[in-house]
Amino acid sequence: MTRETKALRTEIGSRVRKLRQERRWSQTRLAALLGISQNYLSLLERGLGSFTAEQLLTILKHFNVPIDDFSPKKTPAEVEGQIQNALARQGATHLLESELIPSERLKQAIDAIREALVSAESARHITAVAPILVNHAGQINLTKLRNELAELGLENRLGWVIDNTLAALKLESSQVLPREWRLRYRRAGIVIGLFFRPWEAFSRPAGDPLQPPAYDVLDPEITSEETLKQVEEELAPIAKHWRIATTIEVDDFVKALRSARGAD
Repeated sequence: MTRETKALRTEIGSRVRKLRQERRWSQTRLAALLGISQNYLSLLERGLGSFTAEQLLTILKHFNVPIDDFSPKKTPAEVEGQIQNALARQGATHLLESELIPSERLKQAIDAIREALVSAESARHITAVAPILVNHAGQINLTKLRNELAELGLENRLGWVIDNTLAALKLESSQVLPREWRLRYRRAGIVIGLFFRPWEAFSRPAGDPLQPPAYDVLDPEITSEETLKQVEEELAPIAKHWRIATTIEVDDFVKALRSARGAD
């Protein structure tokens, strides 16, 4: 085996392991999908064997990533630029597009929202989901998006964003707005609300009320138990309801709506 082949196996194995962990899949679950043993998958992830083409295509399909995901790594700035470009094109116009050419999978609004919520690298990107929801109200398949995020264990992030977006729309609609925006916000509130109300009504954590589910740590700045505890003590009601550990609040989504319509 050449050094290049060994390096490629290690790179692909490492990438598969990272994708699996990001999606919160166990080795047992992925191994069952691929029709191999957990022990063999462990070897492949360490670069001690080769995935077949069929196995890689299965991984790409189920993890919803393009083939170029196994290409040379993009820098954090490039990844952030791709997400920002996609958000800007889909309605968050306050996020000016950079010169980077976005990848194909970020062209659709639903993909841009998914990327922003899964990566959670920037509060600005997350709150930019609000104007996208407004801009594409009635066009985005929110049920499909919810199911996809549920497979990753991130369903509550979408519930939290929608809850904040509806609250931000209510606050903005109480202001004097141009007729175009007043009607757009009103329609978005109705359409998104029809999807959201049944979900919100049954979103209370199940199980022992004395031992509620752990928080989903959203903010990259939360890097210690002490910081997490401090954030939990100061959580906004919506974040507390959806068990999201973050300092982002409704006002941040209001700012995103205003920026997207050029009010700031």
